[in-house]
Amino acid sequence: MRAAPTILHLDMDAFYASAEQAAKPSLRGKPVVVGGLGPRGVVATASYEARRFGVHSAMPMAQARRLAPNAAYLVPRFSLYRSVSDQVMELLGRLSPLVEPLSLDEAFVDLEAGGTADDTASALAIGEQLREAIEAVTGLSGSVGLAGSKMLAKIASEEAKPDGILLIAPGTERDLLAPMPVRTLPGVGPATADHLRRAGMTTVNDLAEAGEAELVRLLGKAHGGSLHRMASGRDDRPVVAERDAKSVSVEDTFDTDLHDRVRVRSEVERLADRCVQRLRAAERSGRTVVLKVRRYDFSTLTRSETLRGPTDDPTVVREAAARLLESVDTTGGVRLLGVGVTGLADYTQEDLFAQAADERTAAGLADSAEAGADAGTDDGRPEPGEPDPESAEQLAARRWPAGHDVRHDTHGHGWVQGSGVGRVTVRFEEPESAPGRVRTFRIDDPALRPADPLPLVRDPVDYSSWPASLPKSRSGPVSSGGESRP
Repeated sequence: MRAAPTILHLDMDAFYASAEQAAKPSLRGKPVVVGGLGPRGVVATASYEARRFGVHSAMPMAQARRLAPNAAYLVPRFSLYRSVSDQVMELLGRLSPLVEPLSLDEAFVDLEAGGTADDTASALAIGEQLREAIEAVTGLSGSVGLAGSKMLAKIASEEAKPDGILLIAPGTERDLLAPMPVRTLPGVGPATADHLRRAGMTTVNDLAEAGEAELVRLLGKAHGGSLHRMASGRDDRPVVAERDAKSVSVEDTFDTDLHDRVRVRSEVERLADRCVQRLRAAERSGRTVVLKVRRYDFSTLTRSETLRGPTDDPTVVREAAARLLESVDTTGGVRLLGVGVTGLADYTQEDLFAQAADERTAAGLADSAEAGADAGTDDGRPEPGEPDPESAEQLAARRWPAGHDVRHDTHGHGWVQGSGVGRVTVRFEEPESAPGRVRTFRIDDPALRPADPLPLVRDPVDYSSWPASLPKSRSGPVSSGGESRP
């Protein structure tokens, strides 16, 4: 626990939804929900306007639609979010060499290690300047927490939302934490909170007064001891700049259960290719291929195969995943598939696998041709009465996902409002334009094509010399020690 509040926690405000509102002038000030739009989709982020209707992250999308039927429902654009995240992380990197990203929109920063703050006044000044820099560069807002520990800094940023800053002054930690619910503390989920409630503990102060021995009796030595330390405001965890990934994986939940074995295998191969793309982007290779299958009855099966050495060869990963699929019964239907790679390394043994992969591919093609000739009508197509593997509407939704960018030869840049019945509806506007007009086209219109996202700020302020020369601070909601001031 530090004597000065030099650990900073940044959390961007409703990041995905805010980025969509910044990119789409017609959605500003309106409820926006980002996530999977299928019947089994889940909310990734809801704008503050949507939260007023009760919509929140991790909620089933069907429930969100019932609560906020007039909200804009959009498919995530991760290329845009990563681009904005890179801009934010670059600013954080100017404050300190010790930046610990937790996700695309959240990170800890050790200001003391960067020499940018060593007391309350300098930490608060940097926090205010950071918020201004983020808004100038990205057009978005973020909330900042400052404290002497990671736990308190994160709690502070949460209390400061939206678009605020809270500094927990040294010596005020216990008073600030005392009335908060136990779930405020890291590691206290619904089950632990319920267990504590039955023991008569509902606030952080209850935990602190109960004593370490009582919490150890209730929760075990490791969890009980850790929880008592945090309830007392003690947290000595350092900011860690590098977190070594243990695995790389991708998964998809399908709108309707997959019954066609050929379709299931093609989806596994597609996921394997996406997994390898992520693996290569991280400049890693992996030794163990993992297949995850969630069946129609919600039972989840995991199978794995360890290779002779690390690889980032898509053929090798595809074939390993396909072999794992052969050991899984998918008769009743599949609602989710995932492919992952673990045992990561910084090198590959591609030469050991390339020849074997080519041989297995050739053998597999020969076997498939022979099986197709012997099987007669059993060619992998669905039985009469079953739906086709993927309908025209599903293909259109995949090509023209709601919220994604398009460009028209005549009308310029726009975004998809929706598609169906062979049509796609587009609103033509840009981040710095006025709300645009809506037009509808055939889904196969040759003048319409997918496009890359536009920058949210066309000419961002140059912060290349920051924080050596700090721009003028903006006014905004600032709190210190739990007491607000304008």
